[in-house]
Amino acid sequence: MKFRKGIPILYSSDVLRSVAYYTSVLGFDNHWTWGDPPTFAGISKDSFEIFFCEKGQGNPGTWMSVFVDKVDEYHDLIKSRGAQILVPPVDREWGVREMLVQDPDAHKIRFGCGISIRDKSSVSLPEQVRIVVRKPSLEEELSLVASVGWTATGGVADQQRLNQLVFSVVAEDTQTGTAIGCAEVASDLASIYYIKNVIVRPEWQNQRIGAALMQAVTHWIDANALEDALVTLFTGENLAPFYRQFGFNPGYGMTRKPGNKK
Repeated sequence: MKFRKGIPILYSSDVLRSVAYYTSVLGFDNHWTWGDPPTFAGISKDSFEIFFCEKGQGNPGTWMSVFVDKVDEYHDLIKSRGAQILVPPVDREWGVREMLVQDPDAHKIRFGCGISIRDKSSVSLPEQVRIVVRKPSLEEELSLVASVGWTATGGVADQQRLNQLVFSVVAEDTQTGTAIGCAEVASDLASIYYIKNVIVRPEWQNQRIGAALMQAVTHWIDANALEDALVTLFTGENLAPFYRQFGFNPGYGMTRKPGNKK
């Protein structure tokens, strides 16, 4: 027995709107509708098809993955047409370069293409380095902070802050057991996820360790954060290109010092 073909059926609040979005914005070539007025429809491009059912057969917010041959070229095309791109193309550690797109019914499509072993090598780590899901000890964090010229008191408040982290990763030198980098996430586990203390010791920088730390953090947030949560971090303009590869873009905001001091 052979399985011939699979076609996802997506919930649609308005099948004509769904068809219009997928054809005029996402570039699907063919479409059809069923009923008068239409309550069922389908679109296709090459060998891939999607069906839509009006107000039935599912719920908003379904996820699916679609493979294309040139994801960056496709990104530029649909961006120019007004597609809602949640995450631009980025290399993933599982061997796919992909972006995340949302349609009018909050369905999320991971458009991606495979990357070669040579492409993947750009995010590989030195042999003696490993990324471990754990919190840095207070001593480790203070040492990392000092290595990049930041300051911390090392008091009770710092330990309490470490204890309250919802996720963190540490880069370790397996030959010495030393923490050579870290990245931390603070959150209310509802509306906001704040990435902080992304640190790599200066002597270990420019070896993709920071990228590996950020990959681990963003993968965890993507898997655990609520759909409408805000994921944020603060950085200087010189590091903006580094964080942009993980889907971060400049945003508008305001800050306030305690006591409303200027």
